[in-house]
Amino acid sequence: MSRVGHVLSSAPDKVTIEIGDLKTFEENKNDLQVGRFIKIEDGNHSFAVAIINNISAQKVEVEEDVKWTFIMEVSPVGALIYSDNKFQFKRGIQVLPVPTEIAHTFDAGDLSTIFSDNGNYRFEIGKLSGNSNVPFFVDGDRFFGKHIGVVGSTGSGKSCAVASLIQSAVGISKAKNKNREVQKNSHVVMFDIHDEYSSAFLVHESENFNLNRLDVESIRLPYWLMNAEELESIFIEGGDQSSHNQISQFKQAVILNKERHNKGIEKITYDSPVFFSIQEVYNYIFNKNSMTVYEKDSKIYFAILGEQIEFNEDELWEKINFVPSTGNSKHKEFDAKVSKEGGFHGEFDRFISRLETKLSDRRLNFLLNPTKNNGDLYGTHDFNDVIKQFLGYIDKSNVTIVDLSGIPFEVLSITVSLISRLMFDFAFHYSKIMHASGQTNDIPFLIVCEEAHNYIPKTGGTEFKASRKSIERIAKEGRKYGLSLMVVSQRPSEVSETIFSQCNNFLALRLTNKVDQNYIKALLPDSSSNLIDMLPSLNQGEAFVVGDSVIIPSLVQLPRPNPEPKSASVDVFTEWSENWKDITFEKIVERWRKEG
Repeated sequence: MSRVGHVLSSAPDKVTIEIGDLKTFEENKNDLQVGRFIKIEDGNHSFAVAIINNISAQKVEVEEDVKWTFIMEVSPVGALIYSDNKFQFKRGIQVLPVPTEIAHTFDAGDLSTIFSDNGNYRFEIGKLSGNSNVPFFVDGDRFFGKHIGVVGSTGSGKSCAVASLIQSAVGISKAKNKNREVQKNSHVVMFDIHDEYSSAFLVHESENFNLNRLDVESIRLPYWLMNAEELESIFIEGGDQSSHNQISQFKQAVILNKERHNKGIEKITYDSPVFFSIQEVYNYIFNKNSMTVYEKDSKIYFAILGEQIEFNEDELWEKINFVPSTGNSKHKEFDAKVSKEGGFHGEFDRFISRLETKLSDRRLNFLLNPTKNNGDLYGTHDFNDVIKQFLGYIDKSNVTIVDLSGIPFEVLSITVSLISRLMFDFAFHYSKIMHASGQTNDIPFLIVCEEAHNYIPKTGGTEFKASRKSIERIAKEGRKYGLSLMVVSQRPSEVSETIFSQCNNFLALRLTNKVDQNYIKALLPDSSSNLIDMLPSLNQGEAFVVGDSVIIPSLVQLPRPNPEPKSASVDVFTEWSENWKDITFEKIVERWRKEG
């Protein structure tokens, strides 16, 4: 270590240090960069540890001589405490250095004391920025067991950072699987909105790592698993004048139909995850909208030609062609007046049109018409198989990637909401079962929300309500049941504040937008806020790491993952391809028309 100056002033959040001459500064300038560490004597054989926030120079000319002095502002972050003939690092401010105390640069021994692999800090995520010989360790349990925020502008290396972290967590390094002999219980579910992460987990089959990838063609999310909010967001038009009646009748139809198909289950509610026929619910609403009746011999009958069916709502599950109302006149066949009594007189015409449109949209088959390999519909007894899609560790790998790139935008929020809620409910009930037997939850989950601003925004209409509510619930309650979040975004200021406020660890890569910089600055501890000013100038893959799992806030160079994530949709812009000659506009339009 080298002596470089002395303390001029001291406060809990800032210490000012003077470097008295140009020679001292020049000899130590590599160790006096913004973001580097410095230590200050406290008069008791120990040192305060601080991060350099900024440096300014003052030049004084005396006759023909020039005298330079340099002023550093540093933020205290911890202390090197001398005990048992060695130094130990402690977080927090132990003793503030007073004016005149001596400041020194950090040496290799000091860095080793702080960042060595010891105690709970054993999970390496990269190298200390500016000193590639010093690995940076975090407490793995505190890092993945609590919520994580990863932010960075486009091109900052955000996707590579996420892939590298997940690879390290599941044991992939240099395209090799460290856990190929013994599979772990932990599981990662990634919402991949651009289909770029699958390639990061494709390794040779000999590595015994089978990626669990789900896309719009393979995923099966039966509509009957949706809760009230999710069902209404897809089928009910909120701005319609009759929306309150639509909700009332739709809710009634769903509950009745669930009871109809699940006779042995008690206490069925609107939210119960049991089968109901959406087609029968449509028939029920259609019939209610156009229903006409007539009275004969003190009994009420449906107005249907060729049949005499007494009024009974159980008959409404099959589509019925009702005779129009005759007003005050009698119908010849019935010899009675046909009235609209009990029906909704065409009030639900738009509602029915909306239901028909959704049910006939082939893009939504994974949600509204999912079938098993044998062509049968999923029923209540298939609930286990639906859940197992996402619990890949049961028979596949520790990583499930949900490719959202092919999911229609109008159901993107519902898809994210439904999967997230299923994961929460599974973790909740599994934890309760384990606790009841005196054990703890041994299946931790991590949900990675890539490009989170697209489906859990801070502001937005009812189309985002379902996903925002599900993810916010996980952010507030998930950790108690072994379920944590990694929230990834290039526009953190547009993500739900509730979610980011619950993150205990942050990786902030290069951020160029001033609004986003200020937003992240407000989320982080005051001792770290000055370093946030460096975010626009960080290198690719360089991140400011701070949080409960970090022994000291630091600038870290994250490694490139191997394999790397990449988009399967776009080739390198500067490369020439002959493939376009074989793809006619007719083929493009044909696929566009078919897939929507």
